[in-house]
Amino acid sequence: VELEPVKLLSTQDHLEHSLAVERRRIRLGHVQVFQNLMQESNKEGDYYIFEEEDAVPTELTHVQSIELVLPPHANHHGNTFGGQIMAWMETVASISASRLCRSYPVLKSVDMFKFWGPSFVGDRLVFNAIVNNTFQNSVEVGVRVEAYNCEEWIRDQPRHINSAFLIFNAVNDKGELLPFPRVKP
Repeated sequence: VELEPVKLLSTQDHLEHSLAVERRRIRLGHVQVFQNLMQESNKEGDYYIFEEEDAVPTELTHVQSIELVLPPHANHHGNTFGGQIMAWMETVASISASRLCRSYPVLKSVDMFKFWGPSFVGDRLVFNAIVNNTFQNSVEVGVRVEAYNCEEWIRDQPRHINSAFLIFNAVNDKGELLPFPRVKP
């Protein structure tokens, strides 16, 4: 369906419109940067070798969770609430990040959150989270969500419905940022 252009009446409308245009530009830029990185990393022989003695293997941060979508998790059409999926994603990502920080990670930002498709009441949602990289005082956790109905579950044919990168900090009792150890991909 083609939508009619929005009629901007007030100064506030113009400001909000300008901000929305900029957010869209940045979001689309992120997609292009990500696609470029993926193309570059797929070149044969182009890979990163990481050698650091105290680095933690990323597989130690892998967390998987399975949720069953029930009627309270969905709207009147039977589609899972996006906010519910986001909450489950944040939980599994937080557990993944906590495997490195030995503290309670604090969500700083969510990047490249994308709904690829719907899920419905009765679907089993499989959440896979793993630390992608650590920085001085933050960690990036990638989360992928796959949905299965009963038939897809039996045939092991998932539907990729969501992906996101979540950035966490860890703080001590005084509110000071804690460093994260390096990871070995």
